Amino acid sequence: MPKFLSFGQDAKRIAEADSVAVIGLGRFGTSLALELMASGTEVLGIDAEEDIVQALNGQLTQVVRADSTRLEVLEQLAIGEFDRVVVSIGSDITASILTAALLLQLKVPVVWAKAVDERHGAVLEQLGIHKVVYPEKDMGRRVAHLVRGAATDYLEIDKGYAIVKTVAPHQLHGITLTEGAVRGTHGVTIAAYRPALGDWRNAQADTILSEGDTVLVVGPTDRVEKFAQLR
Repeated sequence: MPKFLSFGQDAKRIAEADSVAVIGLGRFGTSLALELMASGTEVLGIDAEEDIVQALNGQLTQVVRADSTRLEVLEQLAIGEFDRVVVSIGSDITASILTAALLLQLKVPVVWAKAVDERHGAVLEQLGIHKVVYPEKDMGRRVAHLVRGAATDYLEIDKGYAIVKTVAPHQLHGITLTEGAVRGTHGVTIAAYRPALGDWRNAQADTILSEGDTVLVVGPTDRVEKFAQLR
């Protein structure tokens, strides 16, 4: 009897909680699964490699070695009971596509899938995967923006629109954001700020920034990057 069969009941219990199944526990899948666990989400991890499964034993709610390209395996693991499943298989594109197709066959409400390149992503999208992500591509783009600009963190919300974390420029010290005319002058919005010695706070029209403050700036990518260059 395959080893994974003994986990079926546990998997069904996990599926009934606030939970996510992560299929493929490489660097991206493992990082995702551990972050979900840290946020209080129960995680069923699945991978075909015994060494990986053993390494994560005790770190996830449940972790099993199984072949996700077989429908009967996914059924025995109660994957169809999960509301959210992530396919993070990157080393075997065929396995990724077959697994994604089976999840849709099982009518999993929300399926996320990692794509290693545009062609892989196009196939996943054609299958009807709800959300295709490109972690390597997205990280490369993010790092490029950080290297090119003066932001200390960068998040692209959508194409051409981003949030950056940067230091409050000298020209805004000691005056309110209204007086600084941030939107009119720079075409961006300061959504939040953190004093040099303090916690994050929502920014208001009467917020006054000081030297050493950090701000979260939202707006068109080119404008927030230009704003991050101010000193």
